[in-house]
Amino acid sequence: MPKRFSTVRGREFGEGLRAAIAATGMTSRQIAELIGWQEAKISDLVNGKGGATELELALLLGVCRTPAQERDHLLSLFTGTGVKGWWQEHGACAPISPRTLVEHERLAKKLFSWQTMLLHGTLQVPDYTRAVITACANVPDDEIEVRVEARVLRQESLRGLKAVFFVPEPVLLTQVGGPEVMQEQLRHLDELAARPSVVFRVVPLGAGAHAGMAGSFDLLTFDKYEDAVFLESENSSLIIEAPEAVKAYGRIVEGLEAAALDAEQSRELIKKLLT
Repeated sequence: MPKRFSTVRGREFGEGLRAAIAATGMTSRQIAELIGWQEAKISDLVNGKGGATELELALLLGVCRTPAQERDHLLSLFTGTGVKGWWQEHGACAPISPRTLVEHERLAKKLFSWQTMLLHGTLQVPDYTRAVITACANVPDDEIEVRVEARVLRQESLRGLKAVFFVPEPVLLTQVGGPEVMQEQLRHLDELAARPSVVFRVVPLGAGAHAGMAGSFDLLTFDKYEDAVFLESENSSLIIEAPEAVKAYGRIVEGLEAAALDAEQSRELIKKLLT
């Protein structure tokens, strides 16, 4: 098995470079011959072994005719591929599709999620998503439907991902999109709960103070990589990779497990809310 980038930034670079090469329709050997490289040099770049300068990477991306926006993105990632932790600033609002998070949801072995104000993006029915995005203060009207479609596509990660969703009871009671939309959303949660890979743990109103009160997070665990925590806000996101900091979120998960109803009780509560 070839060595792979160990950091979130590095893995995104490796996957992006692999896609840029694939888009040419040429093999790595053919591209290497065009540049005058050994094929192993391209392999080393893709798999996180280094061996190239930023100028050489720019040359490779030029030969691949990588679109300017993607080229600049990969070049910016390249300089920090070995750096743990990453604060991403997004401008006025979060991107239409949070590329780094989506890619790592696809690669992850397991997801532990705690969202304090709304349902996790991979759980939302389109009308729930539409209501949430419409209420956002910084999302342009002409982006709403594109963002809804991107959220639907993101849900494909649940097919291969084991996930535990901790859900505050008030989130299930909040009428996002109105009563009809919320009933549709609850039915969808009930259907998802039937999957062996998806677990819901509702934190009831009566739980009082608990470990999750500091805020929302996603903790992703991997088979081949170190675990990571993703924190999202209106116009930036923070990726935490330092082992001790990630372990701290693992302790929050343990606290939520102690405060939450079990999976069967949680599903029964969801069913009771269906009218």
